[in-house]
Amino acid sequence: MPEMRVHRALAQAGVASRRAAEKMVAEGRVTVNGAVATVGQVVSDRDVVAVDGTPITAEPVRTYMLNKALGVVSTASDPQGRPTVLDGMPDDVRLYPIGRLDINTSGLLLITNDGDLAHRLMHPRSKVPKEYEALVEGRVSSASVRMLRDGIELDGGPAQPANVGVIDRDAKGGTWLRIESTEGRNRQVRRMCEAVGHPVRRLMRTRHGGLGLGRLRRGDHRMLSSAEIARLQAQAGMAR
Repeated sequence: MPEMRVHRALAQAGVASRRAAEKMVAEGRVTVNGAVATVGQVVSDRDVVAVDGTPITAEPVRTYMLNKALGVVSTASDPQGRPTVLDGMPDDVRLYPIGRLDINTSGLLLITNDGDLAHRLMHPRSKVPKEYEALVEGRVSSASVRMLRDGIELDGGPAQPANVGVIDRDAKGGTWLRIESTEGRNRQVRRMCEAVGHPVRRLMRTRHGGLGLGRLRRGDHRMLSSAEIARLQAQAGMAR
């Protein structure tokens, strides 16, 4: 690995986020070449870094885009035996999803072993936008669209204002909406639509930050390029 601060090396190895790793260093749980590490200490691939006496293994940092299918859970394993987003993913590194899509939602999900990137993208302060296409029941009025744009009241507090637009109407009386939100509360898009009287029939995430699905087929995945990762890092406010 190139020279970097020890807490960043821990984050890149998937041990913890940068903040949590820095706390580990401050607590004296991290050693470099057998000596207790100091906050801000710089390490390289010549150094042996250990946490609680166990050397870390520097994994290659990878981030993937998955076009999640319906019926798949956004966890590493499932006690009910349902398919998970890690099925079919490379198993030579420890991967985990960045956030979640519920079992009945399809679309773009980022999967990584970069703990720092995952933490920053999921942190509310980062305000990284996510875009969805939703087929909802009924004809959505301009008044309902304005309510969604202004921030609808939900259990647990009002939603932040969202970019909302009507894409199309379907033959069965439904409406296709495009919704962009910087929040990531549980089932938020579904709850927003229900709050204005238009329950969701189908929901798909189409973008995360500046990245879109493109031609990635349902159930397939691909590794992000260095340029795409840099774009996500910039949106999340990460120093490069």
